[in-house]
Amino acid sequence: MDKKKLSVLCIDDEEMIRFTVGDYLEDSGYTVLMAENGKTGLEIFREKKPDVVLVDLMMPEVNGFEVVSAVKQESPQTPIIVISGTGIIQDVIEANRRGAWDYLTKPIQSLAVLQHVVEKSLEKAALIRENEAYKKSLEEKVRKRTLALEKINTQLREILWETVNALSVMTDKRDPYTSGHQKRVSVLALAIAAEMGFSEDRMEAIKVASLLHDIGKIYVPAEFLSKPTRLEPEEMQVIRKHSFMGYDILINIAFPWPIAEIVYQHHERIDGSGYPRGLKGDDILLEAKIIAIADVVEAMSSHRPYRPSLDIGYAISEIESKKGKIYCPDCADAFLRIICKDINKIKTLLKTS
Repeated sequence: MDKKKLSVLCIDDEEMIRFTVGDYLEDSGYTVLMAENGKTGLEIFREKKPDVVLVDLMMPEVNGFEVVSAVKQESPQTPIIVISGTGIIQDVIEANRRGAWDYLTKPIQSLAVLQHVVEKSLEKAALIRENEAYKKSLEEKVRKRTLALEKINTQLREILWETVNALSVMTDKRDPYTSGHQKRVSVLALAIAAEMGFSEDRMEAIKVASLLHDIGKIYVPAEFLSKPTRLEPEEMQVIRKHSFMGYDILINIAFPWPIAEIVYQHHERIDGSGYPRGLKGDDILLEAKIIAIADVVEAMSSHRPYRPSLDIGYAISEIESKKGKIYCPDCADAFLRIICKDINKIKTLLKTS
């Protein structure tokens, strides 16, 4: 520790104490500043910023307790050593409570003790500063790494959505007669999920799964998808495999949500009449139940090769009549609430391309 660069402020209304302490510390290599009262001491402290403050308690104008409080508030890391002749334990406690680092009683029997206390206080202050600097350095590193991770996460999320949209478009290309179906189902499913109070994260799961719910149709023969008449039973069996094929395509993609399973379940019904596994009730994910309703409403309201589009009233009647039977009642109620609020909103959503 280079004492020539360190300064000590001695505040004491007793001139003999000031000069005795000051001369000793100067001989020890410190720069010493002196003040005859608390008011002047604070002025010097604010102007010179000493490394350590020695202060008496009983002084005119501004007493030592007030000096300790002011220094502690303005510079918490500056060591404050009280030198007092009161000898009252309550004064020691109060000085420490206000922020004093140490307490010496007058008369000082050995100035070497004072020097030792000053040196230890300065060493402690240096360690505190080093720790603070280290802490700030760590915080800055954490901040930079956090920003870097946020940037990477943003890029990964952008890649995720680009990939999802590309896969969804690929399905549309495969089945041009229902082009835009997955997007319209996604918009409607999101509206239902929002009505049900889903979290932002869960809404993202709904969006991804609904945009990809028919991806398995890329394995279905094109002539089945565009057939202008009703499908034969064996053709329907092939069509129904698209749920599993979608699951098989998506299962190895590390989505942060169970997208593959939601896609697998979107044709299940709560009474077990759905496919491909005949799941019932709570065995079906809520996201899949929402997409099931959105899928049916969109399909009935859109043109198909084997029939023209139906009025939205048919879809509403379908959901109302089978609510609690094959469709989740909570999901159905959310859909019907949207209808009651503004049926034109649903019509607009179903026109989304």
